Amino acid sequence: MTNWTHTNALKAELAARARALGFDACRVAQCGAPPHAAEFGQWLDEGNAGEMAWLGRNKARRVDPGQVLPGARSVIVLGMNYWQGERGISKGLEGNFARYAWGDDYHQLIEGRLKELNGWLVERGGTQKCYVDTGPVLERDQGALAGVGWHGKSTMLISRELGTWFFLAEILTTLELPADEPARDRCGSCTRCITACPTGAIDAPYHLDARRCISYLTIELKGSIPEELRPLIGDRIYGCDDCLTACPWNRFAQASHETAFAAREGTRMALVDLLGLSEEEFRRLFRNSPVKRVKRRGLLRNVCVALGNTGSPRDVPALEQASRDAEPLVREHARWAIGRIGERYGTELLELADNSAP
Repeated sequence: MTNWTHTNALKAELAARARALGFDACRVAQCGAPPHAAEFGQWLDEGNAGEMAWLGRNKARRVDPGQVLPGARSVIVLGMNYWQGERGISKGLEGNFARYAWGDDYHQLIEGRLKELNGWLVERGGTQKCYVDTGPVLERDQGALAGVGWHGKSTMLISRELGTWFFLAEILTTLELPADEPARDRCGSCTRCITACPTGAIDAPYHLDARRCISYLTIELKGSIPEELRPLIGDRIYGCDDCLTACPWNRFAQASHETAFAAREGTRMALVDLLGLSEEEFRRLFRNSPVKRVKRRGLLRNVCVALGNTGSPRDVPALEQASRDAEPLVREHARWAIGRIGERYGTELLELADNSAP
């Protein structure tokens, strides 16, 4: 029989340790099937995941924590604030990186702290599985069940205290901890996130077609970005924050104390400078950064699209150089960008070419 006095004390100590490690939320859900398991399956069946086939491969495990950790009784859900205030906002000539990618790779930082919590739980008799955005867990369902936040109409989790700017992590444990109350949906009649989406990817409240989402197009998609969607991407070169920024609950957000999430050099570079990066320079600039995930070819593909949407004739020489890049993906998008600038500037672009001719 569970000793609730003991487990409440254990949970309180766990929360204190989590806070000391830099987590801004630490709450518990009872282990069980996530409430949106059926919707998740339907979403996959409709093809909304695009090329993210790994979501389907782990489908059964994602909706049954017991398959991930036999004997699991509780899910500890942790949140870490990454909002940097207005520091590091793009100044116009720079590409627009999603805020979560400004600083160091959150996976590495949070995994190290989860390891510390896991060790502490092991000493108290628990067996755990720890994940941060990489495991077979419907983490937003678990976050809502634990009361960290609620599902917004953007499909993102929203917190009363943190707004939309936080990372989620989960610890599945065989320890039985008192569950917290689920969060109540506080979106009301607001649809700002839906209106803000540049590509119409949020095609209904609480439903996202990832194939149109700029985060998917600039990060998850490995090949060519569909031409009809390229103009809608604007200057975004790694992810998109528009649906997050639009949320009125962000008025309560406070700047993170975690200095590792502050903007790095590479995320503040001009687009044409990013376009000129060699493989070695890319690796140096984005070492231990989330951006390294798309590799040089993916980032330069995105930079070409951004220049096609926002560039001027003075950017054409850099794009012409990129049109001869060793990577076919970069060459294709560079040629598209040159054509887009030509459509906007016409005669001026021709004059620039004449003046630069030998």
